[in-house]
Amino acid sequence: MLELLIHNARIIDGTGSPWFRGSILVENNTLAIKRHDVSPDDYEVENIIDACDRVVCPGFIDLHSHAGLTILSEPHHDPKVRQGVTTELVGIDGISHAPFKNRQELERYIWFDSGLNWYPPDPDWLSTHELLNKYDGNVAVNIAYILGNSPVRIWSIGWNDRPANAREIADMKAVVRESMEEGAWGISTGLDYPPGAFASTEELISLSEQAALLGGFYHTHTRASLKAKGTYAPWEEAVEIGRKSGLPVHLTHYRQPRQGEGSHLGYLRLVEDARDEGIDVTFDCYTYPYSGTSATIELPLWSKDGGPERTMSALADPADRERMKKEMKSRSDINFVWREKWLHNFRLSKNAKYDGKSILQISEMREQDPADAFFDLLLEERLGISEVGTGTNAETLPAFVSHPSGMIASDAILFGEYPNPRTYGCFPVVLAEFVRAEKHLKLPEAIRKMTSFPAQRLGLNDRGILRDGFKADLVVFDPDTVRTDATKDDPKHYPVGIDYVIVNGQIVIDSGANTGATPGMALRRGH
Repeated sequence: MLELLIHNARIIDGTGSPWFRGSILVENNTLAIKRHDVSPDDYEVENIIDACDRVVCPGFIDLHSHAGLTILSEPHHDPKVRQGVTTELVGIDGISHAPFKNRQELERYIWFDSGLNWYPPDPDWLSTHELLNKYDGNVAVNIAYILGNSPVRIWSIGWNDRPANAREIADMKAVVRESMEEGAWGISTGLDYPPGAFASTEELISLSEQAALLGGFYHTHTRASLKAKGTYAPWEEAVEIGRKSGLPVHLTHYRQPRQGEGSHLGYLRLVEDARDEGIDVTFDCYTYPYSGTSATIELPLWSKDGGPERTMSALADPADRERMKKEMKSRSDINFVWREKWLHNFRLSKNAKYDGKSILQISEMREQDPADAFFDLLLEERLGISEVGTGTNAETLPAFVSHPSGMIASDAILFGEYPNPRTYGCFPVVLAEFVRAEKHLKLPEAIRKMTSFPAQRLGLNDRGILRDGFKADLVVFDPDTVRTDATKDDPKHYPVGIDYVIVNGQIVIDSGANTGATPGMALRRGH
């Protein structure tokens, strides 16, 4: 018996080719594509979907997800699966949650990452293998895992800002090798997030050489401090790592940060020149003008040298606070930070009134200096605050969304009352605005950027395209009505016009409603 039949469909297969009319049969999580409309009466089938001339395409693949722990706490994953996302890459920004030598270090790291991810007490894994096993059949979407360089550094060096010696480099390379052999797809870096931020370029080249031997790729949030050497220096470092290691490079949340920070043509030319040189460089971008991350990113790196306890100590110590305040006030963008970045994810009920407010607004409510209000809240919330702000030039964003070397990724943080609106709208806004309203992209090319292209970058060989024998991750949507209503001031809206989402042959979204199914699996490299 067939698990599923979708008929009367306009099929867009994910390759960038135009749609064709047809039907899709699913048996044992395997696709069979019919280039004509079939009659449901001809098959014995458990579930039938009449697409009613809507588009059927591969499930969307998000190559930048902060849901690695949050999805274990909230497995139905509504903000993302309702967008059509069927696979997510976690472990990005150098922040992954395995391997660790002991539970104490794992729990410290979960604490340090609490502005980006959330997991209840008592995590019960240490290895990459053990973590990946927790996803199988327990979550709504598929999870691919990339190894962050922060846990690699913690394993061999600890949380301190110092160079690695030759023995430690060899140890870290062994950690990379073992994690990739257990299913990781490569290595990631977040070179603004300690302790991974303490790694030198040479250290990253060494780790990348090991990942290259196993067919991985390098997924990087680049080192912002290098902008002192030139506008494009952070991304030039990433290309240099790929050049010297032979590892493919993927620049994540790539865009012109704000008007005046270089030219968008310069950013795109960097990618094009690298590819012309023979370096395999790709990028992803999100589709809103707002950035988002852990609020601790605003603190100087020295305050994190030693781990979360050191950060808490710096926030509480009068001398360290004055030093941080002086350094932050000397930054050219500090007034922008206070005015334009809003905080969310407050867990203490007494602080709920600050959710969605800017740091400046909060400081006025508390009758404090903005820095002192910020420091006090981080102390009270034990570092677990998130921030969102205007971090992208909206005028040049379409050039990145439409560039042939770029794909779409959400970089979404999944908690708080005022999250980044892209948490709920990243993928449908492509279909509604960049395709239908503004015509920056044709629909087949937009779908390629959300399906087969990220599958190609990741290394998936049986997803991202609708082809006989491929896995049954599917989306059914109405191209004329699909939209998102998620905005800065009202971000928590599910999209309209995405009617069905199928993961591994099981219907997770049925006529716009979540069925509660959790068919997601860990997608392991080499398996």
